[in-house]
Amino acid sequence: MGSDLPRLSEQSITPGARWIYSAGFNVGPQLRDTERIDCEIADLDRLAVAGARIAILSHQGSHRDGSAGSLEFVAAYLSRRLGRPVDYVAENDTDAAVAYPLAPGRIALFGNTRQHAGEERNDPALARRFARLGDRVAVGGFSKAHRAHASNVGLIDLLPACAADSFLDEIDALTPWTGIRDDVFSVAVLGGTKPEKTLHGLAFLTQSYDLVIPGGAVLNTLLRVRGCAIGSSELGPAPERCAEVAAEMLARRNRAAIHLPEYVLAADPIRPHSPPVLVPIADGVPAGLTIVDFLVRPWVLERLGAPGRAGRAVVAGTPSRYRDGHTRAADPILRALRDSRWRTLLMGGDTCADLPWDGPSSTGGGSALEYLATGTCAVIRALERNIRAGSGR
Repeated sequence: MGSDLPRLSEQSITPGARWIYSAGFNVGPQLRDTERIDCEIADLDRLAVAGARIAILSHQGSHRDGSAGSLEFVAAYLSRRLGRPVDYVAENDTDAAVAYPLAPGRIALFGNTRQHAGEERNDPALARRFARLGDRVAVGGFSKAHRAHASNVGLIDLLPACAADSFLDEIDALTPWTGIRDDVFSVAVLGGTKPEKTLHGLAFLTQSYDLVIPGGAVLNTLLRVRGCAIGSSELGPAPERCAEVAAEMLARRNRAAIHLPEYVLAADPIRPHSPPVLVPIADGVPAGLTIVDFLVRPWVLERLGAPGRAGRAVVAGTPSRYRDGHTRAADPILRALRDSRWRTLLMGGDTCADLPWDGPSSTGGGSALEYLATGTCAVIRALERNIRAGSGR
């Protein structure tokens, strides 16, 4: 798939040309994990060395909850990594933003795209205002490739576009974990709170993998659908849609065995570090408590450690509240998957930041899951449209 898309390193970059670079710098001001920035450095340097004038558009947080703040800290970090100044321009869709002076080889990071309500719904008018910042667009930010936003898909539908090498490298790196394999045992660990872990991961990997271990909101949704009391456990931002997918999955015949624990650990959500209570699922989680961890059934660890078994595994989302000290599920699973017989990939910025892991990883969480499940995503489809429209430009 990636080899069919236009690659930034294969483009002729004219000195002084105006390029928009759509990035995925969704990291917090503490810069706890900079992988989503670091993976874009080589592409930005390529444009700057060739003399392009580069306007970067990126996001952090969300307009919906008011967490979309300034990206000035990212500009400072980029300056250090690139060894060249990266200006910060707080606006991104105004006449003043368009008029900001950029000399050839200079880079500016413009304001957080999620400060606009229209960014996440791919508002065409907002995309047109963004498009005034350049004449061509290079699309990085694989971590948001599954989302049709104004600053990626919206721009691709308006300007000649190519994929950043970092974007295509992510796709190539996912290849060993795609499709059905009969020669290896395939395991998916699904956690966190984002709905795509259920809508894509649970829906599709249960049909192509051999074992699925749900955690986080994925597990809570499954337990709720099965009629178990889950107290005040987290269900994520799209609980009803996820419940429909979970019910459909449970009602059908799946390739995968699905691990549902016999015991969970529940704690007071107001005091996440407080000692948890061991709760049998059959008894239900008391009101006011939230599931923070679970005990892995012995048969799962036996399958993971079976002598002579070669395997591949994806860990998409933290299965328990690991950062709060709840490690009963994650530690034995990770210990088993560190064995040299396993080819294991951690997916998503939060997953990589939360879990102790020094093996292969992908900055994409939802985007990587969608690509594993369907072989495409919103940005790939937009780039394919862009190719077809190219002859008419």
